[in-house]
Amino acid sequence: MMLRPSPAPAPALRSVLAALGSPTAVNEARTPALRAAQGPLSPELPLPVHVLDVRDQVVDVRDQVTPSGQAPRTRLVGWRFLIRGTDRAVAAADTMITPDGWSFSHFFEGPYLTATERALLQAEALPTTYQPRLLSVPELYMLTLWLHGDTESDGASSSPDPADLLIPLAPAPPGIAAHRPHLVADLLPVLTLRLAPPPLFGTPAPA
Repeated sequence: MMLRPSPAPAPALRSVLAALGSPTAVNEARTPALRAAQGPLSPELPLPVHVLDVRDQVVDVRDQVTPSGQAPRTRLVGWRFLIRGTDRAVAAADTMITPDGWSFSHFFEGPYLTATERALLQAEALPTTYQPRLLSVPELYMLTLWLHGDTESDGASSSPDPADLLIPLAPAPPGIAAHRPHLVADLLPVLTLRLAPPPLFGTPAPA
């Protein structure tokens, strides 16, 4: 099935186009592939970047994430665009929100660029249509492709649904399989346990 991405804010797209048109911005980018690219470059497939905060969430006896009776908290921190050259993505561009609105942040390349493309290909092969997003767990140095089931929703809002899919991008944290789709209902409890603080006084001794 085809993915159905949410349109990015126009100012975010304009800021990336302006950066691509600036020799200074491109030449100063730490992206050799971008500097060496021949031919036109275009920003494609905008992905909203959300941060997941699971530190205060608990796992109940049914292994479901229950953050005080609410859905897992996420917040939008940016929009990411894949920068496509003649035949492939050569870099990515991040934008960020400022007091004056959306603005260009930086270009980058590296393993997450390749992993994002691979995960998007995986998602396109699934039998269900999804809205693609990125979901970050900074405490675990983890980034996932978040496949949201409500394709008509605003990509900047809403929280993960238990039936949504998360595809961890490589490199993934130890013990979590990269490029394997996980239901939100299955993966979030694992992340919650990893982020749970250890007991202050250790395990109580048996009576």
